[in-house]
Amino acid sequence: MTKITVLVGSLRKASVARKMALNVMKMFPENYDVAIYEIGDLPLYNFDYDDANETDFPLPESYTAFRETIKSSDGVLFVTPENNRTIPACLKNAVDIGSKPNADVAWKNKPAGIISHSVGKMGGYSAQKNLRLALSYFDMPLTGQPEIFLGNSPTLLDEAGNINNDKTRDFLQGYINQFVELVEKNK
Repeated sequence: MTKITVLVGSLRKASVARKMALNVMKMFPENYDVAIYEIGDLPLYNFDYDDANETDFPLPESYTAFRETIKSSDGVLFVTPENNRTIPACLKNAVDIGSKPNADVAWKNKPAGIISHSVGKMGGYSAQKNLRLALSYFDMPLTGQPEIFLGNSPTLLDEAGNINNDKTRDFLQGYINQFVELVEKNK
């Protein structure tokens, strides 16, 4: 079984990012185990947690669980909105937590895909570019073209949270197929 961890950059239960993630999770092959890892309860990153000389800050169990989940994954799919022209704080926090300790970075060489969205026409362009920049530091193989920027994203979903048109569904399926190829190539 190929394991994909999905990180949703919004903490809202009914967020568009979560709805998009739930839609694309169904687009993976049957032999893929695809699950959302909830990042909302991760404490804000503090290097003292990883400093062996610092005894006042024991490493949170949630950090260890998150890092082990990422390391045991065959790939990571990020689905994120754009907040103030960048990625949401919860997602940046998760990136930082996975980046330590320096000798055992969870992200290192892990295939990644990114789907960004916004209520405006730009589709989360700035968030995606910021996230790509952060992930490039870890030598993560990233999907190339097409990049997925879903503009006016709430209009792409019906009342039940399902994608409401074939064009968007087919576009996302093509992207998931490309991401699966990247994961298979980098196992």
